[in-house]
Amino acid sequence: MSHRILLVDDEVDILEFVRYNLVREGYEVYTAQNGAEALQRAAACRPHLILLDMMMPVMDGVETCRAIRRDPRLRDTMIVFLSALGEEEQQLAGFGVGADDYLTKPIKMKLLVSRVQAILKRIDADDTPAAPDGAQTGITVDRERHTVLCDGREITLPRKEFALLELLCAAPGRLVSREEIYARIWGSEVVVGDRTIDVHIRKLRQKIGERRIVTVKGMGYKYEP
Repeated sequence: MSHRILLVDDEVDILEFVRYNLVREGYEVYTAQNGAEALQRAAACRPHLILLDMMMPVMDGVETCRAIRRDPRLRDTMIVFLSALGEEEQQLAGFGVGADDYLTKPIKMKLLVSRVQAILKRIDADDTPAAPDGAQTGITVDRERHTVLCDGREITLPRKEFALLELLCAAPGRLVSREEIYARIWGSEVVVGDRTIDVHIRKLRQKIGERRIVTVKGMGYKYEP
């Protein structure tokens, strides 16, 4: 299957460089130089993945991402921000409008290709038929191999998401406070924003199912198999 990727950036040199490398990997790549053009291209080609610059003329990345998420035709399209703005506030803004991942410029092409491959594998896994009765269900976290099996299929998680899921799954049904999560996952020496945990929980729910992580309002979260 040839996956369709829409690459959106107002810098022509970056467009050509990234496009060349992705085409070489066998992907079908479309380009746009601003958000408004990106919306038109996305509606026409229905990409599996959009690589989206944050700072652009006409319509910036946040606006564009928000508009894409409102379009029911593009509800399954994955969105990754590519931006020179690496501050936590910018990343949270991207996740807040529905982005699936965030990479900072300058772009390391090997890392980008690796991330694209992982995301598209996740899309393929989501498109596979449901497991028949009697197939393995539930979540299995393999710390040694850094892998997660969700209802019998392997999914790829970034390091922090993996650590968070491992912590929650270690004691099913037990409430894990936000304070414990901060201390165990980020460490007492690292200062993170209040919404950091919420963003990571939302991303996990998208990948393993909404019902498995339960919010205990004002206190924390627990994993329910």
